[in-house]
Amino acid sequence: MLRDITLGQYYQADSCLHRLDPRVKLIGTLAYVISLFLFKNITVYVIAAVFLWSVIKLSKVPFSFMVKGLKPVIMILLLTVVCNMLFTPGTSVISFWKITITYEGLKMAFFMTIRFIMLIVGSTIMTLTTTPNQLTDGLESLLAPLNKIKVPVHEVAMMMAIALRFIPILMEETDKIMKAQIARGADFESGNIIKRVKAMLPLLIPLFVSAFRRANDLAMAMEARCYRGGAGRTKMKPLIYKISDKKALVCVGIYMAVLIAGGILGNRLPI
Repeated sequence: MLRDITLGQYYQADSCLHRLDPRVKLIGTLAYVISLFLFKNITVYVIAAVFLWSVIKLSKVPFSFMVKGLKPVIMILLLTVVCNMLFTPGTSVISFWKITITYEGLKMAFFMTIRFIMLIVGSTIMTLTTTPNQLTDGLESLLAPLNKIKVPVHEVAMMMAIALRFIPILMEETDKIMKAQIARGADFESGNIIKRVKAMLPLLIPLFVSAFRRANDLAMAMEARCYRGGAGRTKMKPLIYKISDKKALVCVGIYMAVLIAGGILGNRLPI
């Protein structure tokens, strides 16, 4: 399951989405995430789903590869759905013993599930089509105005990019440690959830040791290359908006306009 985590990974492909400016993809992702929370009706989610499907097609990343990234969060999703169904007050639909499932709970669970899935897939597309270096440059460029109030924009962008890059590395390291302990007789599969969690505890020490070792190696490598932050540094590949980037921003703007219009009209529907 650890290998199913796609967040932070880059999928090499030749698509128009891969060639877009990272700033455009960051703005588009932020706009998409915000759009999922603007309204709560079926019309909005249909529009968002159509837009997401179009972006997936343009990215040339296999849909099965993106869906694979949902496996590690299935338990969180199920827990969210159950909590919404059981603890949301409203009109009773199913009632037995001390458990009551309401219409409002079912509605909330449905919308929460759709929103959660589209949120993860939409965010994953950005990391799958953008390298960590591009993400760093894009974040630094978008947050550049904060330099005027003494915010270390370059350092913040660098930390976020390094964190994203370390996600797949640490997942791979965890998988190696698990296989090594399984070969020595460790059991991570049998028993209830509590026993499985306790069985995972021995993984933490070697994982932390490995993470600190990698962080130390990275720090030494940056110092050996005379890295001193973003002041006075130039870019080998400066970011320049192209015609395709402007068209993409226009598409994002059209999507937001259509979604807002659909949300206003959709509020008149019974669901």
